[in-house]
Amino acid sequence: MLNRRELLNIGLLNLGASAGVATLLASDRGQAADESRPSFPIVDSNVSLFHWPFHRLPLDQTDKLLNKLRSLGIHSAWAGSFEGVLHRDVAGVNQRLAEECKQHPELVPIGSVNLALPDWKEDLRRCIEIHQMRGVRLHPNYHGYALDDPRFAELLELSAKAGRFVQLAAAMEDTRTQYPLLQTPDVDLTPLPAAMNRIKAAKVQILNVRPRPPLLSQLAKTSGIYFDTARVEGTDGVPNLVKSLPRGRVLFGTHAPFLIPEAALIRVHESNLLDEAALRDVFSENAEKLIR
Repeated sequence: MLNRRELLNIGLLNLGASAGVATLLASDRGQAADESRPSFPIVDSNVSLFHWPFHRLPLDQTDKLLNKLRSLGIHSAWAGSFEGVLHRDVAGVNQRLAEECKQHPELVPIGSVNLALPDWKEDLRRCIEIHQMRGVRLHPNYHGYALDDPRFAELLELSAKAGRFVQLAAAMEDTRTQYPLLQTPDVDLTPLPAAMNRIKAAKVQILNVRPRPPLLSQLAKTSGIYFDTARVEGTDGVPNLVKSLPRGRVLFGTHAPFLIPEAALIRVHESNLLDEAALRDVFSENAEKLIR
């Protein structure tokens, strides 16, 4: 079985296409690779299309990104748009995203909404009614509002009434690598439980967060809050997160192409601390339940 370093090297050299995640993630518990490969599809709940505004990424073309995901056994990906971070024409951002995803059945479009813009309700309506998007993605730190803003509560209520979930990007880039004149701190998640408790039907997935106590305990007690795996640290980080939350609250996510997707796969699988049922939950079942 390939170890963690070897698998990462394969990803960095873009040589994983011929192997596939089923073989790369074979268990070392005495089973043959073809017997231990996951027998269920993998859903990536956190990818982005188009260009990151500050520098080019190796997989920032849709075809290249999809080829990489397919090579790793990822059969479906929820796709937001990097353009939603800084573009003011959000309607155009979502139109381009919807058109791109129509060309690739593996992609599920997740629209962008900027609550700091005066027409954000119209952008949300178009995501729901015109593009038939299952969820929307927010970037509060880039758009300049906090989670105790009344507009955030209103969006949660409108999304819940429409049966849509909300993805909340807690971060996009490590603050240590940001351009000096454009420093953007991670989103303060402290007000989120109070906002969620007022809107019982709301569903929010936090993306790219490194959850730590005591805030994690507060978030765990709040129903309707979900997490992805993209920035969870350590080989035992994902198992520990799964064990600290009610079942069904952790979804596999890579933050590709900003991060290499192999890294997220390693963090979920390498520790051997999750049994097959838990792996199935994280890799696919939790995502399928949330999107329904």
